[in-house]
Amino acid sequence: MTANRTEPADQESQAVQESQAVQKSQESHDRHIPAGSAAAGPYALDIDPERAGWSHSALRVLELPPGGAHTLTTGDSEWIVLPLTGGCTVHTEGEFFELLGRESVFSGATDFVYVPRDAHAQIASGAGGRFALAGAKCERRLPARYGPAPEVPVELRGAGNCSRQVNNFAAAGVFDCDRLIAVEVLTPGGNWSSYPPHKHDEHHPGIEAELEEIYYFEIDGGGLGYHRVSPSRPGGTDVLAEVRTGDTVLIPDGWHGPSIASPGRDMYYLNVMAGPGESREWLIRDHPDHGWIRDTWPGLAVDPRLPLYGPEKGARGPGKDARGPEKGPNGAEEGPDGAEEGPR
Repeated sequence: MTANRTEPADQESQAVQESQAVQKSQESHDRHIPAGSAAAGPYALDIDPERAGWSHSALRVLELPPGGAHTLTTGDSEWIVLPLTGGCTVHTEGEFFELLGRESVFSGATDFVYVPRDAHAQIASGAGGRFALAGAKCERRLPARYGPAPEVPVELRGAGNCSRQVNNFAAAGVFDCDRLIAVEVLTPGGNWSSYPPHKHDEHHPGIEAELEEIYYFEIDGGGLGYHRVSPSRPGGTDVLAEVRTGDTVLIPDGWHGPSIASPGRDMYYLNVMAGPGESREWLIRDHPDHGWIRDTWPGLAVDPRLPLYGPEKGARGPGKDARGPEKGPNGAEEGPDGAEEGPR
């Protein structure tokens, strides 16, 4: 009987494949950040460009106890203070802003404050709460400003089980920032959002913008959801993550979506984006294998559970059909300013 032997060349090939698999697994792990694993000091989450391995986008989640206060030094970045739970005051640039906030991200849109680069801001909360600090490295120094909750455009996108709600509080063309773009997305239980999969990792004028993106998740009532990022280039980002409240996914590149809400558990995520482009714009390209789903939406109604909240239950964004926003020339959805935006 002749024993089976593995030739040295085969052994070397197998070792290379195993090494690549380990590296890919590690990269996927680095892109999915479970709740608590990137905490630092008063921050339950602290993602800066250095931690993410890119150049612009940042996100912190500040937890304040009743009567707590924290001083934010903005450095070379612009920031938005966005209540997740509770309210707070923000004292910066000689101005004092009071944020009423909200009970939770599932209870309503919230007011917010923009804090410029090269500034200090004291954030204080009498009752305590959790506050997202969405940031981006920037060049221009804009004035500190207050964003009222009633002025946040609440938009319905998609149709059928791809229906979702988008709170465009700091979308391009809605609220002026130098580089920062940020929106909130609410997906009813059982639905898919960030679908069709799309990307914005290359600069193609008028077609696609280069943007780094952070997804921060919360699940209503606990439980889990899923998020997918597939490579758009050899060796690109490849993530299939089970996400829970407080989890984050970093997207430097790749086709991202869908975000999947479990039946009976509504999903929230905060999108924070910025990039090196000369224009602050949100241009995306759909995955060529999945963009056809948009053509099915005109024959479907928007999920009747939406909006989850708003000035009027069932209200629609200005100029928007109930089946979702108009499409731009690239098949992407158009945002409140008419610029093409991603299928959040």
